[in-house]
Amino acid sequence: MHVIVIGAGEVGTYVADRLSREGHDVAIIDLNPDRLRQIDEDLDVLVVEGSGTHPEALRRARVADADLVVSVTKNDAVNLLSSQLSKLLGVKRTVVRIEAAELRGKDAAELLRKAEADLIIDPDSEAAEDVLELLDFPGTDEVAKMAGGEVLVIGARLAADAPLVGRSLKDLGEEFEPAWDFVVGSISRGDETIIPRHNHCLEAGDHLRIALKRRAQRSVFELLGLQRSKLQKVMLLGGGRTAEILAKRLAERGVSVKIVERSAARARALAEKLDEAMVHEGDITDADFLDEVEVGQFDMVVALTGDDDANILACLYAKSQGAGETVAVVHRLALLKLLGDVGIDVALSPRTATANGVLRFVRGDVTAVETFLQGNAEVLELEVTVDSLADGAQVKDLGLPKDVLIGAFVRDGKAEIARGPSRLRGHDHIVAFAVPAAVDEVRRVFG
Repeated sequence: MHVIVIGAGEVGTYVADRLSREGHDVAIIDLNPDRLRQIDEDLDVLVVEGSGTHPEALRRARVADADLVVSVTKNDAVNLLSSQLSKLLGVKRTVVRIEAAELRGKDAAELLRKAEADLIIDPDSEAAEDVLELLDFPGTDEVAKMAGGEVLVIGARLAADAPLVGRSLKDLGEEFEPAWDFVVGSISRGDETIIPRHNHCLEAGDHLRIALKRRAQRSVFELLGLQRSKLQKVMLLGGGRTAEILAKRLAERGVSVKIVERSAARARALAEKLDEAMVHEGDITDADFLDEVEVGQFDMVVALTGDDDANILACLYAKSQGAGETVAVVHRLALLKLLGDVGIDVALSPRTATANGVLRFVRGDVTAVETFLQGNAEVLELEVTVDSLADGAQVKDLGLPKDVLIGAFVRDGKAEIARGPSRLRGHDHIVAFAVPAAVDEVRRVFG
Protein backbone atom coordinates (compact mmCIF):
# COMPACT_ATOMS: atom_id res chain seq x y z
CA MET A 1 0.00 0.00 0.00
CA HIS A 2 1.27 3.52 -0.86
CA VAL A 3 0.55 5.95 1.98
CA ILE A 4 1.20 9.70 2.06
CA VAL A 5 1.65 11.27 5.50
CA ILE A 6 1.26 15.07 5.63
CA GLY A 7 3.03 16.65 8.58
CA ALA A 8 6.42 15.52 9.90
CA GLY A 9 5.85 16.39 13.54
CA GLU A 10 5.89 13.84 16.35
CA VAL A 11 2.61 12.25 15.26
CA GLY A 12 3.30 12.14 11.53
CA THR A 13 6.81 10.77 11.96
CA TYR A 14 5.66 8.03 14.30
CA VAL A 15 2.84 7.00 11.96
CA ALA A 16 5.20 6.97 8.96
CA ASP A 17 7.71 4.85 10.90
CA ARG A 18 5.13 2.26 11.96
CA LEU A 19 3.67 1.95 8.46
CA SER A 20 7.10 1.70 6.87
CA ARG A 21 8.19 -1.04 9.28
CA GLU A 22 5.13 -3.02 8.21
CA GLY A 23 6.34 -2.92 4.63
CA HIS A 24 4.08 -0.16 3.31
CA ASP A 25 5.44 2.33 0.77
CA VAL A 26 5.38 5.69 2.61
CA ALA A 27 5.93 9.31 1.56
CA ILE A 28 5.96 12.18 4.06
CA ILE A 29 5.34 15.84 3.19
CA ASP A 30 6.43 18.80 5.30
CA LEU A 31 7.58 22.42 4.93
CA ASN A 32 10.58 22.04 7.27
CA PRO A 33 13.71 20.99 5.29
CA ASP A 34 15.77 20.33 8.42
CA ARG A 35 13.11 18.01 9.81
CA LEU A 36 12.88 16.17 6.48
CA ARG A 37 16.65 15.69 6.31
CA GLN A 38 16.59 14.01 9.70
CA ILE A 39 13.69 11.78 8.70
CA ASP A 40 15.48 10.87 5.46
CA GLU A 41 18.42 9.65 7.54
CA ASP A 42 16.34 7.74 10.09
CA LEU A 43 13.43 6.21 8.14
CA ASP A 44 12.98 4.29 4.91
CA VAL A 45 10.44 6.73 3.43
CA LEU A 46 10.21 9.23 0.57
CA VAL A 47 10.51 12.81 1.86
CA VAL A 48 8.87 15.69 0.00
CA GLU A 49 9.38 19.34 0.92
CA GLY A 50 6.19 21.32 0.42
CA SER A 51 2.62 21.78 1.59
CA GLY A 52 -0.03 19.10 1.63
CA THR A 53 -2.44 21.74 0.30
CA HIS A 54 -0.45 22.12 -2.94
CA PRO A 55 -1.16 19.72 -5.84
CA GLU A 56 2.48 19.85 -6.94
CA ALA A 57 3.76 18.54 -3.59
CA LEU A 58 1.15 15.79 -3.60
CA ARG A 59 2.17 14.76 -7.11
CA ARG A 60 5.83 14.52 -6.07
CA ALA A 61 4.65 12.25 -3.26
CA ARG A 62 3.01 10.06 -5.95
CA VAL A 63 -0.58 10.87 -5.06
CA ALA A 64 -1.75 9.07 -8.21
CA ASP A 65 -0.56 5.79 -6.64
CA ALA A 66 -1.73 6.53 -3.09
CA ASP A 67 -4.22 4.28 -1.34
CA LEU A 68 -4.37 6.49 1.76
CA VAL A 69 -3.47 10.04 2.82
CA VAL A 70 -2.94 10.76 6.52
CA SER A 71 -2.95 14.49 7.29
CA VAL A 72 -1.74 15.15 10.83
CA THR A 73 -0.24 18.64 10.90
CA LYS A 74 -1.08 20.88 13.85
CA ASN A 75 -3.21 23.07 11.57
CA ASP A 76 -6.80 21.83 11.29
CA ALA A 77 -7.47 23.90 8.16
CA VAL A 78 -4.45 22.43 6.38
CA ASN A 79 -5.55 18.92 7.29
CA LEU A 80 -9.10 19.44 6.02
CA LEU A 81 -7.97 21.05 2.77
CA SER A 82 -5.36 18.33 2.21
CA SER A 83 -8.05 15.68 2.59
CA GLN A 84 -10.38 17.39 0.16
CA LEU A 85 -7.63 17.96 -2.41
CA SER A 86 -6.39 14.37 -2.11
CA LYS A 87 -9.90 13.10 -2.78
CA LEU A 88 -10.13 15.31 -5.88
CA LEU A 89 -6.85 13.83 -7.09
CA GLY A 90 -8.22 10.32 -6.80
CA VAL A 91 -7.24 9.07 -3.34
CA LYS A 92 -9.96 6.79 -1.99
CA ARG A 93 -9.32 7.11 1.76
CA THR A 94 -8.07 9.92 4.00
CA VAL A 95 -7.39 10.32 7.72
CA VAL A 96 -7.50 13.81 9.24
CA ARG A 97 -6.32 15.20 12.57
CA ILE A 98 -8.80 17.71 14.04
CA GLU A 99 -8.20 19.41 17.39
CA ALA A 100 -10.56 22.40 17.55
CA ALA A 101 -13.72 21.54 19.47
CA GLU A 102 -15.59 23.97 17.18
CA LEU A 103 -14.81 21.69 14.22
CA ARG A 104 -16.09 18.55 15.94
CA GLY A 105 -19.61 19.68 16.79
CA LYS A 106 -22.89 19.74 14.90
CA ASP A 107 -22.24 23.18 13.42
CA ALA A 108 -19.19 21.86 11.56
CA ALA A 109 -20.74 18.59 10.38
CA GLU A 110 -21.31 19.88 6.84
CA LEU A 111 -17.72 21.13 6.58
CA LEU A 112 -16.36 17.75 7.66
CA ARG A 113 -18.66 15.99 5.22
CA LYS A 114 -17.36 18.06 2.32
CA ALA A 115 -13.78 17.40 3.37
CA GLU A 116 -14.68 13.72 2.82
CA ALA A 117 -12.34 12.43 5.52
CA ASP A 118 -12.89 8.75 6.28
CA LEU A 119 -11.42 8.93 9.80
CA ILE A 120 -11.02 11.90 12.13
CA ILE A 121 -8.52 11.63 14.98
CA ASP A 122 -7.75 13.84 17.96
CA PRO A 123 -4.38 13.19 19.70
CA ASP A 124 -5.18 15.45 22.67
CA SER A 125 -8.39 13.62 23.45
CA GLU A 126 -6.66 10.26 23.06
CA ALA A 127 -3.87 11.31 25.45
CA ALA A 128 -6.51 12.29 28.02
CA GLU A 129 -8.11 8.84 27.65
CA ASP A 130 -4.71 7.21 28.28
CA VAL A 131 -4.37 9.07 31.59
CA LEU A 132 -7.90 8.07 32.61
CA GLU A 133 -7.08 4.41 31.99
CA LEU A 134 -4.06 4.71 34.29
CA LEU A 135 -6.31 5.95 37.09
CA ASP A 136 -8.02 2.56 37.16
CA PHE A 137 -4.72 0.68 37.31
CA PRO A 138 -2.27 2.56 39.56
CA GLY A 139 1.30 1.35 39.22
CA THR A 140 0.96 0.36 35.56
CA ASP A 141 2.32 2.48 32.73
CA GLU A 142 0.24 1.02 29.90
CA VAL A 143 -3.38 -0.14 29.79
CA ALA A 144 -5.38 -1.49 26.86
CA LYS A 145 -8.87 -2.96 27.05
CA MET A 146 -9.40 -5.58 24.35
CA ALA A 147 -12.36 -7.69 23.22
CA GLY A 148 -14.96 -5.49 24.85
CA GLY A 149 -12.95 -5.26 28.07
CA GLU A 150 -12.95 -9.02 28.68
CA VAL A 151 -9.16 -9.09 28.16
CA LEU A 152 -6.84 -6.47 29.64
CA VAL A 153 -3.29 -5.82 28.51
CA ILE A 154 -1.23 -3.99 31.11
CA GLY A 155 2.37 -2.85 31.07
CA ALA A 156 4.46 -2.50 34.22
CA ARG A 157 8.07 -2.55 35.33
CA LEU A 158 9.00 -5.41 37.64
CA ALA A 159 10.09 -4.19 41.08
CA ALA A 160 13.01 -5.92 42.81
CA ASP A 161 10.74 -7.34 45.52
CA ALA A 162 7.96 -8.52 43.18
CA PRO A 163 7.02 -12.22 43.55
CA LEU A 164 7.64 -12.76 39.83
CA VAL A 165 11.36 -11.88 40.02
CA GLY A 166 13.55 -14.90 39.41
CA ARG A 167 10.69 -17.04 38.12
CA SER A 168 10.76 -18.67 34.68
CA LEU A 169 7.69 -18.60 32.49
CA LYS A 170 7.77 -22.39 32.47
CA ASP A 171 7.53 -22.47 36.28
CA LEU A 172 4.64 -20.01 36.23
CA GLY A 173 2.80 -22.08 33.67
CA GLU A 174 3.14 -25.22 35.78
CA GLU A 175 2.01 -23.38 38.91
CA PHE A 176 -1.18 -22.06 37.36
CA GLU A 177 -2.20 -25.21 35.48
CA PRO A 178 -4.73 -26.13 34.27
CA ALA A 179 -6.59 -22.82 33.87
CA TRP A 180 -4.40 -19.77 33.36
CA ASP A 181 -5.73 -16.31 34.11
CA PHE A 182 -2.82 -14.38 32.57
CA VAL A 183 0.15 -14.72 30.22
CA VAL A 184 3.31 -12.63 29.72
CA GLY A 185 3.12 -11.35 26.14
CA SER A 186 6.31 -9.32 25.84
CA ILE A 187 9.42 -8.50 27.86
CA SER A 188 11.51 -5.36 27.42
CA ARG A 189 14.98 -5.55 28.93
CA GLY A 190 17.40 -2.74 28.19
CA ASP A 191 16.97 -1.81 24.53
CA GLU A 192 15.55 -5.18 23.50
CA THR A 193 11.90 -6.26 23.39
CA ILE A 194 11.06 -9.93 22.86
CA ILE A 195 7.98 -12.09 22.53
CA PRO A 196 9.00 -14.63 25.20
CA ARG A 197 8.76 -18.40 25.40
CA HIS A 198 8.59 -20.72 28.39
CA ASN A 199 12.35 -20.79 29.08
CA HIS A 200 12.64 -17.05 29.78
CA CYS A 201 13.38 -16.00 33.35
CA LEU A 202 12.02 -12.73 34.73
CA GLU A 203 14.40 -10.17 36.24
CA ALA A 204 13.99 -7.04 38.33
CA GLY A 205 13.63 -4.02 36.06
CA ASP A 206 12.03 -5.99 33.22
CA HIS A 207 9.13 -4.19 31.59
CA LEU A 208 6.34 -6.73 31.12
CA ARG A 209 3.18 -6.63 29.05
CA ILE A 210 0.63 -9.08 30.37
CA ALA A 211 -2.69 -10.22 28.92
CA LEU A 212 -5.13 -11.16 31.65
CA LYS A 213 -8.73 -11.99 32.24
CA ARG A 214 -10.67 -9.15 33.79
CA ARG A 215 -11.27 -11.19 36.97
CA ALA A 216 -7.51 -11.67 37.52
CA GLN A 217 -6.60 -8.04 38.20
CA ARG A 218 -6.00 -8.46 41.93
CA SER A 219 -3.82 -11.59 41.67
CA VAL A 220 -1.73 -10.21 38.79
CA PHE A 221 -1.13 -6.95 40.65
CA GLU A 222 0.09 -8.93 43.65
CA LEU A 223 2.50 -10.93 41.46
CA LEU A 224 3.85 -7.69 39.98
CA GLY A 225 4.28 -6.19 43.44
CA LEU A 226 1.82 -3.37 42.74
CA GLN A 227 -0.40 -1.81 45.38
CA ARG A 228 -3.94 -1.06 44.25
CA SER A 229 -5.32 2.21 45.60
CA LYS A 230 -7.98 4.70 44.61
CA LEU A 231 -6.68 8.05 43.33
CA GLN A 232 -8.63 10.95 44.80
CA LYS A 233 -6.50 14.04 44.07
CA VAL A 234 -4.85 14.79 40.71
CA MET A 235 -2.72 17.79 39.73
CA LEU A 236 -2.38 18.76 36.07
CA LEU A 237 0.75 20.76 35.24
CA GLY A 238 -0.04 22.66 32.06
CA GLY A 239 -3.44 23.98 31.04
CA GLY A 240 -3.62 23.06 27.37
CA ARG A 241 -6.45 21.31 25.60
CA THR A 242 -5.51 17.86 26.92
CA ALA A 243 -5.65 19.19 30.49
CA GLU A 244 -9.04 20.78 29.85
CA ILE A 245 -10.49 17.52 28.53
CA LEU A 246 -8.91 15.56 31.36
CA ALA A 247 -10.13 17.89 34.10
CA LYS A 248 -13.73 17.52 32.97
CA ARG A 249 -13.52 13.74 32.80
CA LEU A 250 -11.78 13.47 36.18
CA ALA A 251 -14.41 15.65 37.82
CA GLU A 252 -17.12 13.36 36.44
CA ARG A 253 -15.44 10.55 38.38
CA GLY A 254 -15.44 12.54 41.59
CA VAL A 255 -11.69 13.21 41.53
CA SER A 256 -10.43 16.50 42.99
CA VAL A 257 -8.48 18.38 40.29
CA LYS A 258 -5.99 21.25 40.45
CA ILE A 259 -4.50 22.81 37.27
CA VAL A 260 -1.33 24.88 36.99
CA GLU A 261 -1.01 27.08 33.88
CA ARG A 262 1.74 29.58 33.10
CA SER A 263 -0.29 31.93 30.86
CA ALA A 264 -2.46 34.34 32.83
CA ALA A 265 -4.99 34.62 30.01
CA ARG A 266 -5.28 30.86 29.61
CA ALA A 267 -5.54 30.36 33.38
CA ARG A 268 -8.43 32.84 33.52
CA ALA A 269 -10.16 31.12 30.59
CA LEU A 270 -9.84 27.72 32.27
CA ALA A 271 -11.14 29.07 35.57
CA GLU A 272 -14.21 30.40 33.76
CA LYS A 273 -14.80 27.13 31.88
CA LEU A 274 -14.09 24.64 34.64
CA ASP A 275 -16.17 25.11 37.76
CA GLU A 276 -15.07 21.65 38.91
CA ALA A 277 -11.32 22.40 38.98
CA MET A 278 -9.08 24.81 40.90
CA VAL A 279 -6.80 26.75 38.55
CA HIS A 280 -3.49 28.42 39.52
CA GLU A 281 -1.30 30.66 37.39
CA GLY A 282 2.38 29.79 37.73
CA ASP A 283 5.58 28.26 36.39
CA ILE A 284 5.77 24.46 36.79
CA THR A 285 9.58 24.60 36.98
CA ASP A 286 9.48 26.97 39.98
CA ALA A 287 10.02 24.78 43.07
CA ASP A 288 8.77 27.45 45.48
CA PHE A 289 5.55 27.81 43.52
CA LEU A 290 5.05 24.03 43.40
CA ASP A 291 5.45 23.97 47.17
CA GLU A 292 2.76 26.66 47.48
CA VAL A 293 0.27 24.58 45.52
CA GLU A 294 1.23 21.49 47.60
CA VAL A 295 2.33 19.34 44.66
CA GLY A 296 3.59 16.63 47.02
CA GLN A 297 0.12 16.04 48.46
CA PHE A 298 -1.44 14.66 45.27
CA ASP A 299 -2.06 11.01 44.42
CA MET A 300 -1.11 11.64 40.79
CA VAL A 301 0.71 14.51 39.09
CA VAL A 302 0.45 14.76 35.30
CA ALA A 303 2.81 17.14 33.45
CA LEU A 304 1.48 17.80 29.97
CA THR A 305 2.95 21.02 28.64
CA GLY A 306 4.63 21.11 25.24
CA ASP A 307 8.05 21.39 26.94
CA ASP A 308 9.56 17.96 27.65
CA ASP A 309 12.24 19.36 29.96
CA ALA A 310 9.72 21.25 32.06
CA ASN A 311 7.48 18.18 32.31
CA ILE A 312 10.35 15.98 33.46
CA LEU A 313 11.72 18.46 36.00
CA ALA A 314 8.27 19.12 37.46
CA CYS A 315 7.56 15.40 37.84
CA LEU A 316 10.91 14.79 39.49
CA TYR A 317 10.27 17.55 41.99
CA ALA A 318 6.72 16.36 42.68
CA LYS A 319 8.07 12.86 43.35
CA SER A 320 10.74 14.21 45.71
CA GLN A 321 8.04 15.99 47.69
CA GLY A 322 5.93 12.87 48.18
CA ALA A 323 3.54 12.82 45.22
CA GLY A 324 2.10 9.38 44.51
CA GLU A 325 2.33 8.63 40.78
CA THR A 326 3.93 10.93 38.20
CA VAL A 327 3.05 11.02 34.50
CA ALA A 328 5.11 13.02 32.00
CA VAL A 329 3.98 13.72 28.45
CA VAL A 330 7.08 13.53 26.25
CA HIS A 331 7.70 14.21 22.59
CA ARG A 332 11.34 13.13 22.24
CA LEU A 333 11.61 9.35 22.35
CA ALA A 334 15.29 9.57 23.21
CA LEU A 335 14.26 10.68 26.70
CA LEU A 336 12.28 7.54 27.49
CA LYS A 337 15.09 5.49 28.99
CA LEU A 338 16.11 8.42 31.20
CA LEU A 339 12.63 8.72 32.68
CA GLY A 340 12.56 5.20 34.05
CA ASP A 341 16.07 5.52 35.44
CA VAL A 342 15.31 8.72 37.37
CA GLY A 343 12.02 7.52 38.84
CA ILE A 344 9.22 9.01 36.75
CA ASP A 345 6.44 6.44 36.71
CA VAL A 346 4.80 6.86 33.30
CA ALA A 347 5.68 8.48 29.97
CA LEU A 348 2.87 9.24 27.52
CA SER A 349 2.82 10.65 24.01
CA PRO A 350 -0.07 11.71 21.76
CA ARG A 351 1.65 9.91 18.89
CA THR A 352 0.87 6.34 19.97
CA ALA A 353 -2.91 6.77 20.19
CA THR A 354 -2.94 8.43 16.77
CA ALA A 355 -0.85 5.66 15.24
CA ASN A 356 -3.17 3.05 16.74
CA GLY A 357 -6.17 4.64 15.03
CA VAL A 358 -4.38 4.88 11.69
CA LEU A 359 -3.07 1.29 11.84
CA ARG A 360 -6.52 -0.03 12.71
CA PHE A 361 -7.89 1.87 9.73
CA VAL A 362 -5.18 0.58 7.39
CA ARG A 363 -5.76 -3.00 8.51
CA GLY A 364 -9.47 -3.18 7.89
CA ASP A 365 -9.69 -6.72 9.31
CA VAL A 366 -8.13 -5.76 12.64
CA THR A 367 -10.57 -4.79 15.42
CA ALA A 368 -8.01 -3.03 17.62
CA VAL A 369 -4.31 -2.13 17.59
CA GLU A 370 -2.15 -0.96 20.48
CA THR A 371 1.38 0.30 19.91
CA PHE A 372 3.65 1.47 22.71
CA LEU A 373 6.45 3.94 23.31
CA GLN A 374 8.76 1.24 24.63
CA GLY A 375 9.82 -1.48 22.19
CA ASN A 376 8.31 -2.39 18.85
CA ALA A 377 5.90 -5.11 20.00
CA GLU A 378 2.23 -4.37 19.46
CA VAL A 379 -1.04 -5.96 20.47
CA LEU A 380 -3.72 -6.87 17.93
CA GLU A 381 -7.32 -7.94 18.26
CA LEU A 382 -8.77 -9.90 15.32
CA GLU A 383 -11.84 -11.98 14.69
CA VAL A 384 -11.20 -15.51 13.45
CA THR A 385 -12.78 -15.70 10.00
CA VAL A 386 -14.93 -18.75 9.31
CA ASP A 387 -13.02 -21.22 7.08
CA SER A 388 -9.71 -19.42 7.68
CA LEU A 389 -6.57 -21.41 8.53
CA ALA A 390 -7.27 -20.78 12.22
CA ASP A 391 -10.90 -21.94 12.20
CA GLY A 392 -10.93 -25.30 14.01
CA ALA A 393 -7.15 -25.38 14.48
CA GLN A 394 -5.16 -25.70 17.69
CA VAL A 395 -2.90 -22.76 18.49
CA LYS A 396 0.21 -24.98 18.42
CA ASP A 397 -0.55 -26.03 14.82
CA LEU A 398 -0.98 -22.54 13.33
CA GLY A 399 2.67 -22.27 12.28
CA LEU A 400 2.95 -18.65 13.39
CA PRO A 401 6.37 -16.91 13.46
CA LYS A 402 8.32 -16.99 16.72
CA ASP A 403 7.70 -13.24 17.09
CA VAL A 404 3.96 -13.85 17.54
CA LEU A 405 2.17 -15.00 20.68
CA ILE A 406 -1.58 -15.64 20.87
CA GLY A 407 -2.31 -14.34 24.34
CA ALA A 408 -6.05 -14.85 24.72
CA PHE A 409 -9.28 -15.50 22.89
CA VAL A 410 -12.88 -14.57 23.65
CA ARG A 411 -15.76 -16.86 22.69
CA ASP A 412 -19.40 -16.02 23.42
CA GLY A 413 -18.28 -13.22 25.75
CA LYS A 414 -15.98 -15.44 27.83
CA ALA A 415 -12.22 -14.86 27.88
CA GLU A 416 -9.67 -17.67 27.92
CA ILE A 417 -5.88 -17.49 27.99
CA ALA A 418 -4.61 -19.20 24.82
CA ARG A 419 -2.29 -22.19 25.10
CA GLY A 420 -0.87 -24.67 22.62
CA PRO A 421 -3.80 -27.14 22.80
CA SER A 422 -6.45 -24.37 22.65
CA ARG A 423 -8.70 -24.94 19.64
CA LEU A 424 -10.02 -21.82 17.93
CA ARG A 425 -13.31 -21.36 16.11
CA GLY A 426 -14.74 -18.93 13.62
CA HIS A 427 -15.95 -15.66 15.23
CA ASP A 428 -13.59 -16.03 18.21
CA HIS A 429 -11.79 -12.78 19.00
CA ILE A 430 -8.08 -13.31 19.55
CA VAL A 431 -5.59 -11.02 21.27
CA ALA A 432 -2.07 -11.43 19.87
CA PHE A 433 1.35 -9.94 20.62
CA ALA A 434 3.49 -9.42 17.50
CA VAL A 435 6.31 -7.41 15.99
CA PRO A 436 5.36 -5.26 12.96
CA ALA A 437 7.10 -7.53 10.44
CA ALA A 438 4.89 -10.45 11.52
CA VAL A 439 1.54 -8.67 11.37
CA ASP A 440 0.73 -9.64 7.78
CA GLU A 441 1.26 -13.32 8.61
CA VAL A 442 -1.07 -13.04 11.61
CA ARG A 443 -3.74 -11.49 9.42
CA ARG A 444 -3.28 -14.20 6.78
CA VAL A 445 -3.74 -17.03 9.27
CA PHE A 446 -6.81 -15.58 10.95
CA GLY A 447 -8.51 -13.84 8.06
